[in-house]
Amino acid sequence: MTGGELTLGALPARPEVREWEIAARAEGTRERIAELTALMDWVDTAAEEIRITRKTLLELPDPPLLVPPAAKLPDHPDYRQIMAVFTAADAPLRERGGV
Repeated sequence: MTGGELTLGALPARPEVREWEIAARAEGTRERIAELTALMDWVDTAAEEIRITRKTLLELPDPPLLVPPAAKLPDHPDYRQIMAVFTAADAPLRERGGV
């Protein structure tokens, strides 16, 4: 008998072994399909949540522009005179002491 020949007693075992291999592969495939299905469910849920969040954010009104209140300037005549001097100056001003 050569290495490629089978005896009659070995023939029934081979289909049985092959059947077990196929059954094991089928079970592994079913488990993988279950894992992928769970992953797909998670992805679908996450995508739907993102769509809802995006839609909600787009529906929010734009916030009002925050403009700081104008500074309250003194209404004293001396203040107006000082500001007039600064406005009229065409060169940097120095204090009287000459520092």
